[in-house]
Amino acid sequence: MRTLLGLIILALDIIAIIDCAKSSKTMVKKVLWIILVLVLPIVGMILYFWLGREKKAAA
Repeated sequence: MRTLLGLIILALDIIAIIDCAKSSKTMVKKVLWIILVLVLPIVGMILYFWLGREKKAAA
């Protein structure tokens, strides 16, 4: 069970890092978000998806 949870967290961290790298943020902000996700995997990922992602305009 721990292994599955670890793999899920790893996958979500990788998704957060890729999403951040592809964003239009400045390089400094990208690096800071990526460091946060790498240093604090669960908290950093949650904070990135909650606060760091750019909001999409409603269609």
